[in-house]
Amino acid sequence: MPEPARVLVVAHQTAATQGLIEAVRERARRGPARFHLLVPRHAHGMHKVVDPQDVGEDEGNDVLLGALPMLTGAAGSEVTGSLGDAEPLMAIQDAVHLGSYDEIIISTLPRRVSRWLKLDLVSKTRALGLPVTHVEAGERVPAGVS
Repeated sequence: MPEPARVLVVAHQTAATQGLIEAVRERARRGPARFHLLVPRHAHGMHKVVDPQDVGEDEGNDVLLGALPMLTGAAGSEVTGSLGDAEPLMAIQDAVHLGSYDEIIISTLPRRVSRWLKLDLVSKTRALGLPVTHVEAGERVPAGVS
């Protein structure tokens, strides 16, 4: 039996949206896979300017607590999770360099409001050499809301 593919799932405000849940379910159907949800921390207010690395973890932990059970149900096996750097590309690079992933799923807000898409996160992540699937949420979901 082949070794399960290791899939890095990257999301924050869209971690518990139907589109991402369906993408994980579809990937699990295609073959054995282990999923890990990476939630970049979120800088607020003046922290975005003064010290973007000095951010709380409460919001990210709430996202993990809300999304992990739903993603686990979609995957058919336990999905693990962790918080990453406040800069999403840095969080992904850290995870890829420290882990051993075969592919990445990135979930973003809709194009008109997504900071990640304005930063060209999907193409920059593809430059890491792994297959990347992009899932765009159909609606804006506040972080921590399941």
